[in-house]
Amino acid sequence: MMLSWLPSLMSLFMKRIALFLAVAAIWVGCKTRRENTPEIAVRDTTITVENSFTELFVDTAALSGFIRSHPLEDSLTNKMRSFYNHRNYQFAWFFPDGLAEFVPTFLSLRNDYIHYSGDSSLYNPALDKAIDSLGQMKKISPDNALAVNTELALTEQFFRYTDKAYSGDHRINTQELNWFIPRRKLNPAVFLDSLLKNKGKNLTAYEPVNRHYNQLKEKLLQYYAISKDGEPAPVDTERKLKYGAHDTLVVQLKNRLHLLGDLPEADSTTLFDSTLTEAVKHFQQRVGLKETGVTGPAFFAELNVPVQSRIRQMLINMERIRWMPAAPSTDYILVNIPEFTLHAYEEGQLAFNMDVVVGSEANSTVIFSGTLNQVVFSPYWNVPTSILKREVLPGVKKNPNYLKRHNMEWNNGTVRQKPGKSNSLGLVKFLFPNSYSIYFHDTPSKSLFNESQRAFSHGCIRLSEPKKLAEWLLRRDSTWTEEKITTAMNAGKEKYVRLRGKNEVPVFIGYFTSWVDQDGNLQFRKDVYGHDKKMEERLFSGHDFYL
Repeated sequence: MMLSWLPSLMSLFMKRIALFLAVAAIWVGCKTRRENTPEIAVRDTTITVENSFTELFVDTAALSGFIRSHPLEDSLTNKMRSFYNHRNYQFAWFFPDGLAEFVPTFLSLRNDYIHYSGDSSLYNPALDKAIDSLGQMKKISPDNALAVNTELALTEQFFRYTDKAYSGDHRINTQELNWFIPRRKLNPAVFLDSLLKNKGKNLTAYEPVNRHYNQLKEKLLQYYAISKDGEPAPVDTERKLKYGAHDTLVVQLKNRLHLLGDLPEADSTTLFDSTLTEAVKHFQQRVGLKETGVTGPAFFAELNVPVQSRIRQMLINMERIRWMPAAPSTDYILVNIPEFTLHAYEEGQLAFNMDVVVGSEANSTVIFSGTLNQVVFSPYWNVPTSILKREVLPGVKKNPNYLKRHNMEWNNGTVRQKPGKSNSLGLVKFLFPNSYSIYFHDTPSKSLFNESQRAFSHGCIRLSEPKKLAEWLLRRDSTWTEEKITTAMNAGKEKYVRLRGKNEVPVFIGYFTSWVDQDGNLQFRKDVYGHDKKMEERLFSGHDFYL
């Protein structure tokens, strides 16, 4: 009886906890929204009619009324207020004598995006009609309600366009796709100011997108043109065809390669000639096959991939490119996992490429960025716990000489492999500190570089030419000659070399199954980790507007 009050007290306590959690959730939600919503810029009152871009000015009440009458999210509202505050409310899209010359440039950009993405949500027939009407007028007045509303609607449309075309699809959680390269930050107001300042000319110089995006977009438009007449018929064979063969299937092969741009001139003869051999090699290079000039099952499997599938593949990779930061103008390294290739750039220009081995599907290499700051010659290999439990300890149990036979030793309760030619890391490794324990290294297993598909490692990245990378990284230090590097690699004694300042090199571990290479060729690779498949489900499932 003495505890009869306990249930009531507990009920009150739980209600207060629930209230506290609700308030906390609202506070956190508001805090998150405030953090994600751009601040409104202070109005620049130094701009007057005498020194302004145009004599036309928007009334502040007109902007407030426009915002009230349109369902604008907070971030877009603040962007618009900031944009007009920066220019003290002078018009952006009109002059007293009519439309600004960059209006058609923007509309062309928008229409281009709608065309290649298939996303019609930006299409606004009422705005286009208003622009057409105002385009007929020889004089624009700030008192003209149609002109004011069209001015504001164009600015709203511009910010919506940049968000869609350059920021990436907001339905995609990149970390769910093992993509840990920070998304590129976009300032659409700077882009709009540049558009106005440059009068819509030389757009590629300031368009806020990685240059590879537009290169892939141009190829995408070509594939749309191919698909316009329906899906091309596949070449119905897997047979080996090569130079000198006479076969009616050669005609189908030539037609398909000409359609895809690998065979320059159409040819209806049945002879497998030298021109066709080069076209086959060209296609093989574009899809990551050995350039033999001979057809076979793997060749036809790639050749017969439906055009619509290739279109989706390009759209998926354009989405990835939108996440990428602008390519640095400094030295940097890019490893493209599906390509199994390392690309080294010197002051923004390609210096060399190198074959690599990446993680297997079960031990996939993580997609992230870091900074390479250490070269380690004659490294020890500290055996990871997973390999220790799965391979080393069972080996020791079966054979007491297992460690000695593998040049290994106990070290503070763990096992490590001593430096030397048989070391699993080879003669040198390269560190770019990260939480994924991934690095570049040499390997004694050179034969794997002969494979076209090279996903074999436990997650780290094996290099086909590690000495070449060491020489490149240390080229600015005259004390590190080729001879000294060779000696350090074979010394049998671990040596760390720290790179400092401008000698540190940004590293990007990326995942692109379609891109345009240095020679302007459209490349495709297999989806080795299934990341394309996951993105396809998010981008296209339940949505047909992309195609």
